[in-house]
Parts: sequence; structure tokens; C-alpha cells
Amino acid sequence: MSAEPNSAVGEQPSAKPKKATKGSTRTSAKSPVKGAGAAKGSAKEPAQGKETSKGPAAGAKGAGGAGAKPESRLAMVRRARRMNRELAEVYPYAHPELDFRNPFELLVATVLSAQTTDLRVNQTTPAVFAKYPTPEDMAAAVPEELEEIIRPTGFFRAKAKSLIGLSTALRDRFDGEVPGRLADLVSLPGVGRKTANVVLGNAFDVPGLTVDTHFGRLVRRWKWTEQEDPEKVEAEIAAIFPKSEWTMLSHRVIFHGRRICHSRKPACGACPIAHLCPSYGEGETDPEKARKLLKYEMGGYPGQRLNPPPDYPGKAAAPMGAV
Repeated sequence: MSAEPNSAVGEQPSAKPKKATKGSTRTSAKSPVKGAGAAKGSAKEPAQGKETSKGPAAGAKGAGGAGAKPESRLAMVRRARRMNRELAEVYPYAHPELDFRNPFELLVATVLSAQTTDLRVNQTTPAVFAKYPTPEDMAAAVPEELEEIIRPTGFFRAKAKSLIGLSTALRDRFDGEVPGRLADLVSLPGVGRKTANVVLGNAFDVPGLTVDTHFGRLVRRWKWTEQEDPEKVEAEIAAIFPKSEWTMLSHRVIFHGRRICHSRKPACGACPIAHLCPSYGEGETDPEKARKLLKYEMGGYPGQRLNPPPDYPGKAAAPMGAV
């Protein structure tokens, strides 16, 4: 695994952890908007909550030709905030897609998620936490034994080294507890800003932006930023939205990127925010063809969590090896 660069820029305040039973962030309990993804795995009319026939947003390809007026900063901010509001209607159940019961489990799962899917991590961590339920247990792990358990997640030697290292630091420097400050988290082996923000936002209620591959890809596609460096992306997006929105914005954007706005072939014709997207038309615009590209609960398939939140409208993922 390529460890994230350790940086204490933008230190967050300390906070008390949530109760261990909270495996997801607090979200609206209302059901998805009509057509925003069929509940209980149904694939009927997903992601049709907003008309897409309005075409792309101002400044998009083909929207007004070469002489189209460039979008102002104020207009972009208003559009971005409206996109966030509409994504909140589409994904009222957005949540972290890693199974966890406490801050330590979330920290370990996030480290394991590098260069693999959340599903594979969720299928692997039950065995990890059965053998190493605390930082003290993991700090004392035999490296080869831990490596064998986490092998399915890839880069298992580097990840095992990071997990044993961070667990040792938690035991020796933090009394066996995961700290609730960004500066402390990024001082742990294998923990960078992305991992720290995941833990802070979902285990401590400290707002943070999770700039993963999906998040960075979509905010550039939506012209919210042109930055490529994750820290610069984080800074520019943080300036657009209120701090209170950062954690849930991250979940909504990542959910959308995994389900509809794919990297190589986005499902533009089934996108509920296509009318606000300056990149509309990069993907499939035919509604019927676009629906076939939808994933997870939007396409009627299981999600990534073995133990999803109660308000998740899709099916739970199957354990590893299940038929």
C-alpha cells in the first residue's frame, strides 16, 4: 500500500467518539425520492428523480457554442450547493461503506481499503477483529499471521506493517484509544488526511472531506475545481460548502460516483442531476441504456456492506465465500 503523506494541515478540534453501535453517519430517515434508486433491490426507474431533458448546465460542452459565457465563481458555488441539495434527496441514506462498530475498527478498515473495494474489506474484517479486537491485540500480532488474514485486500505485507505500527502507537501514546484530532491521527503509521477525515467524520462527528478517487474525479468533472492534488482539492471544496456539510457531502459524492457517474462510462441518461452537470454527454445519454449501467441499490444489486444501516434501501452484501 502506498501510505498517504502525513500532514497536520487544517487540524481539527478534539471530540468524544460516538457510541460503538453507530456504524454510519446520521442521515435522513426518509425513503429515497421517487426514481432515485428502487428500494429493496428493485431496479425500476432508478435515478429519474430529476428530468435530464433540460440538458447540461451553463458552460457545458455544446451549451451555447463557443461563444457561451463562462460560469462565474458565484454561479459555480450556487450550482455546486444545489447539486449537493439534490444529491441529498437522491441519497438520504448515504453512509460510509465500511462495516465498523467503533473508531478502531473504522481506522483499521480504512487502512485496509487502499487499492481494493470496500466490499472486499468488509468480507475480510470479521476475521481480523475476531482475532485482534483491540489495539493492544493487534500491536502484539505475529506479522505473518496478520498478513495471511488480510491477504484478500492486497498489498497485505505493507498493510500489516501499518496496522501493527499504528496499533503500537495507539497502545503506547494514546492509552489504546483512537485520538479525535487530525494532527494526532496523521502521526500514526499509514494514516494520511483522507483516512483521518474518514475516521473523524464518521466516528467523532468532526466534519471532514474525504478526497478519494471518486470524490476527486467527480468534483473535477462538475467543474467545482481543477486541482489534482488531494489537499488542494480539499481546500477548494471546503471553501464552497459550510463545514457542517463536509462529511455528508463526501458520502453523497462518493455514492454517486460508485453508482451512476462512473469513470469510463457515466450513466448520463439516468442521472438525476444531469441538468446541473457541465460534463453531461460524456457518458451514455440514452435513458434505457444508461439504466443498465447503474450499480448497487440503483441497479437492483447488493451493496458493499455486510451490515448496512437500517435505512439502506438495497440488499446487504454476502460474506466471503458465500454462494
